[in-house]
Amino acid sequence: MCRWAAYVGQPIFLEEIISRPGHSLIHQSHCATQCHSAINADGFGVAWYGDRPEPGLYRDVLPAWSDPNLKSLTAQVRSGLFLAHVRASTGTATSRNNCHPFAVGRWSFMHNGQIGGYDAFRRDAEMMIEDRYYPYRKGATDSEALFLIALGEGMERDPKGAMERATVRFEALSRTKGEAPHVRLTCAFSDGKRLYAIRYATDDFAPSLYHRWSDSRMGRAVVSEPLETGETGWEELPQGSFCVFEGDAMTIESFTPRNLSDAA
Repeated sequence: MCRWAAYVGQPIFLEEIISRPGHSLIHQSHCATQCHSAINADGFGVAWYGDRPEPGLYRDVLPAWSDPNLKSLTAQVRSGLFLAHVRASTGTATSRNNCHPFAVGRWSFMHNGQIGGYDAFRRDAEMMIEDRYYPYRKGATDSEALFLIALGEGMERDPKGAMERATVRFEALSRTKGEAPHVRLTCAFSDGKRLYAIRYATDDFAPSLYHRWSDSRMGRAVVSEPLETGETGWEELPQGSFCVFEGDAMTIESFTPRNLSDAA
């Protein structure tokens, strides 16, 4: 599975999350401790917000630890809201278009997890993407499809509801044409003002997800794994949760796409 990290708060250099900590995202890319794959070498990406509404985006297919451009970029760019991802493919090709985060307008999105048996219903999933968002379909991943379907479900006005509706549609396809585990996911996405995060699974094995507020940085990190071994203050987010982070404020609500399916 992939590893990712996101940050919201006072602007910091990207390297303070991505490369400098002892168990930074780059360290996790070749030495993850809380996922099935210890090596995440199928590309990486960073989306960061600055003075413009749309995020900057840098993605490549190299392992994160071997790209000197990434190291230089993270040492020079400061941002108060950014998303970073290292990829371990679950079947699709290693290509720049399949690297997270994905971006459409001011929205950015990244995902870790799996949709059981996706290859068996990939065409059905593609058909769920609204025509107005299909031109943004550049890769072949279930993650990008989920993002574009959620945009069509109204992410702009109802982020939680849109993600629940998109997730339950994927879950229904997996139950009909795919295989278990039907959905396991953690994802982070942003509109440039707020950071949203979800932890969910149809079984008891949702990917790990933690958060920590830093008084020294005046910001919050949301991560697949804590950035320092033995560092206090990291809190694990509960399975089945939808989280909103804005400034130092945080809210957690239940994320229950299954309820939509039961009501149908």
